[in-house]
Amino acid sequence: MLITRASEYAILSLLVLSKASSPVDSETLSKQLSIPKSFLAKILQALAKKGILRSYKGVNGGFMLNREAKDINMLEIMSAVEGKAPTVFDCSPSVKDCPSDKAQLCSIWPFLNKLQGKIDTFLADLSLDDILE
Repeated sequence: MLITRASEYAILSLLVLSKASSPVDSETLSKQLSIPKSFLAKILQALAKKGILRSYKGVNGGFMLNREAKDINMLEIMSAVEGKAPTVFDCSPSVKDCPSDKAQLCSIWPFLNKLQGKIDTFLADLSLDDILE
């Protein structure tokens, strides 16, 4: 699945954080976006671990973008929260790594592989800043 709930919540959170002038805590984001706090906290930690967000501790702590919105792309965001690159199909980019071991017999594998490549390129070229406009 390409856009999961975790990816959706990550993008929504990053859009809010891109407009913030100071750190925003997970509870505030959770309420503002109507996202369960525990789920959102895991998403924000994953984004921080990959360097997309910076976390601040303490009373005025929270999260802020670690880079400018123009330097953060959708492929990076989705990969950070999913733990792997987003895929549309359960096809591998390599025939030898096919999950069904039938890639040699699959007549649509080349098409699916090419489509996935175009989607990856599109997501890599689409920045958080592009969505803000």
